[in-house]
Amino acid sequence: MTKLFGPSANRRSVLRGMGVVAGAVAMPNIARAQSPIIMKIATPTINDNQHEWMRKFASLVEEGTKGAIKAELYPASQLGTAPRMIEGTQLGTIQALVMPPEFLSGVDSRYEVLGAPGLFKDLAHAQRAMQHADFNNAFLSVGESKGLTGLGLFISAPMVVNCRTKLNTVADVAGKKVRVLGSAMQIEQMKRLKGTGIPMSLGEVLPALQQGTIDGILGSLPVITAFRYYDTAKYVLETGHATVTVFAATSKVWLDSLSKEHRTVVLDAGRKASEYIYQWTLDFNDAQRKVWLQNGGELQALSPSDKEELMKLMLPIGAEVAGRKPAEKQLFDLLMKSVAATA
Repeated sequence: MTKLFGPSANRRSVLRGMGVVAGAVAMPNIARAQSPIIMKIATPTINDNQHEWMRKFASLVEEGTKGAIKAELYPASQLGTAPRMIEGTQLGTIQALVMPPEFLSGVDSRYEVLGAPGLFKDLAHAQRAMQHADFNNAFLSVGESKGLTGLGLFISAPMVVNCRTKLNTVADVAGKKVRVLGSAMQIEQMKRLKGTGIPMSLGEVLPALQQGTIDGILGSLPVITAFRYYDTAKYVLETGHATVTVFAATSKVWLDSLSKEHRTVVLDAGRKASEYIYQWTLDFNDAQRKVWLQNGGELQALSPSDKEELMKLMLPIGAEVAGRKPAEKQLFDLLMKSVAATA
């Protein structure tokens, strides 16, 4: 019979050696198991409510998972343009994105319904309507088949037109080339104002304004203040005809790879961050308005009669654009029910 071991001393040496080898193999596995899961979160803007939502969400996730998930924040398009961020999130190379939902209208046209003008009485009404359970649940699930799981919806600010030249009334927008998000809702708004909507990524806007390639931007005061547009395009017409909103989503493939416990933490953090950001946004908007004026920016309000005429012009756009596609119309109709229920 063949002996596996010699004398007992040698046998002990061999066993000790085997233990060292086993330990050497096991230690890297333990180290890997203890390494945090990295969650990269991207947004086109910086130092605004989108960026603040990311901060709050990150802290909630890290606290809820006891550090098992570590968030890395990438504002100001650090991970690429909006299309690259969206594509990366769908693939799972980026774990979450935060941006106006109209940016995703190329993924699914239903994402543009919140850009319909004339729906909300004010920001408080917009927030209530977006958080209405039926609509909120439906909207957050729009991208499930395209690799995106919704995390939250929240308001940003009333719509404004920012321009290189002074705008006194909406009639002054005629003939202007104005940057818009790449959605039919915003492009149609510029058509009604007899201007030309130019879809463009946020990182390209300031150089385009400086070079005169475009005349202005359809957007929100907090965003253009954060990027210091007052140095190049200091004139703002406060139309308030629509509300800029924000959508946060996570990569479905990444979310599905997490444990059930961690998935629950991530989804719950999205809801909590979206509730938290509302009052922060209102305070921030007031502060940014002061910053704009302090830096030489100008604000022009519409007269009551001009505002009334503008809303008559804009209000039909939502139903007309959404009506072109059955699935979009269905979500728009659900939004209108939420608008009515929360008025």
